[in-house]
Amino acid sequence: MPTVSEQLRLAREAQQLDIYQVAEITKIRTDHLRALESGTFDVFSAPVYIRGFVRTYGTMLKLDVPALLKDLSLELSQSEKFRDPPPLTNTPRSPLDFVMLQLSRLNWRITFAVAAVGIFLILGASVLRSRTRRTAELPPDLGAGLHQSQTVHNGDVLPLPTPPGR
Repeated sequence: MPTVSEQLRLAREAQQLDIYQVAEITKIRTDHLRALESGTFDVFSAPVYIRGFVRTYGTMLKLDVPALLKDLSLELSQSEKFRDPPPLTNTPRSPLDFVMLQLSRLNWRITFAVAAVGIFLILGASVLRSRTRRTAELPPDLGAGLHQSQTVHNGDVLPLPTPPGR
C-alpha cells in the first residue's frame, strides 16, 4: 500500500502537473508541497497544517480524501513529533485563571443591569430605614428646637438646660 506522500506524487504525475502548477492552483507553497510528497512532515509545526494541506491537495487531484486522511492519521501516529497533541500551555492553572475564565463567561449587559438594580434597592431600603428611625425617636407633638432627650443622665453628660418659660 503506497504512503500518502506517494499517492499525492503519483496522482500529480498522472495528471502531468508540476509542483509550480499545483502551487498556483492550491495556493500552497512549493516547499510545503515538496515536503508532503517526500513525507518529511517534520517541516510542519502541527498536524493540523498537514491535514489541511493534504485535504486541499487531495481534493485538487480528485483523490478519495477521507481514505487519504485516514492513511495520514495512521502515518502521523507512527511519528514521534505528531503522536500526541501539543499542550496548549506549559504553565499550571492558578485560582486567578479560574476566576478570569468565569468572568469571561458573564454576559456583562445583564450583569451590570442586575448590579444597578441591586444597588438601587439597597440604597432605597437604607433611606426608608433611616426615615422610619427618625420618626420613631421623636415625639409626635414636638415643636422646632424643643427636643430634649428622655434618657437618664448618670453624671457623665450634662443635661440640656430647660428653656425659660417652662
